[in-house]
Amino acid sequence: MGKDIFDLKGKIAVVTGGAGVLGGSISRSLVAAGVKVVILDIRKELVDQRVDELRALGGDSLGIVGSVLEMDELENASQTIENELGRVDILINAAGGNLPGATLEVDQTIFDMKIADFTRVTDLNMNGTVYPTIVFGKLMAKHGSGTIINISSMATFSAITRVPGYSVAKSGVNIFTQWMACEMASKFGDKIRVNAIAPGFFIGDQNRNVLINPNGSYTDRSIKVIAKTPMGRFGDINELNGAVRFLCSDAASFITGVILPIDGGFSSFSGV
Repeated sequence: MGKDIFDLKGKIAVVTGGAGVLGGSISRSLVAAGVKVVILDIRKELVDQRVDELRALGGDSLGIVGSVLEMDELENASQTIENELGRVDILINAAGGNLPGATLEVDQTIFDMKIADFTRVTDLNMNGTVYPTIVFGKLMAKHGSGTIINISSMATFSAITRVPGYSVAKSGVNIFTQWMACEMASKFGDKIRVNAIAPGFFIGDQNRNVLINPNGSYTDRSIKVIAKTPMGRFGDINELNGAVRFLCSDAASFITGVILPIDGGFSSFSGV
């Protein structure tokens, strides 16, 4: 029998924001597939907890404390990984998030937004993807292969109210994904691919307050989301993992520059 084109065993992955909810879910999925996972996050205690969790699941994991917005720290992390593991096969740019000051309340307008928080959100989500991609992409170019997966959003397909900073930043991630896909393939060969996933609506820490009322019922915003989702429900965060594993595998060897919606049909439906 030939090689399983979906097989990821023995690959080495770096997951930025790996101590968080999204990064943690993807990390658990990757170790289950036999991938050695390096958790890169700014929060040491949570990095240690995640590494312990992955090892308890039988995975091979390493933790590195560092910021995705500090090139020196990323360069040091890259050097450490190359020294200890030899290469990086997969980069998952899961670091990101939103801030209350960059999210408008129902009775606010754009003119009420805190510019400092807007800047922090755009910096974290856009540059926090660009910087690790440059650093670990350089290591991939050196070794001649690798795959990078960025995190996009439904907020980039059409305007979603109240999240201007997040929308702008993730839109930047989209074009950077496409640009970097062209750059790597044309200058460093077809073995280096860059794609993104665009999650639909999943209830998590950063959006719980706008989607779920204190009594556990859906907010008006949630009702609108469900009405525009043909599957009629929110997603489960684990439903992102199959697409991630596919894009990391040789089964996706001719796929690069793609922003893949995982959204229950939200981006396809006009609402009518």
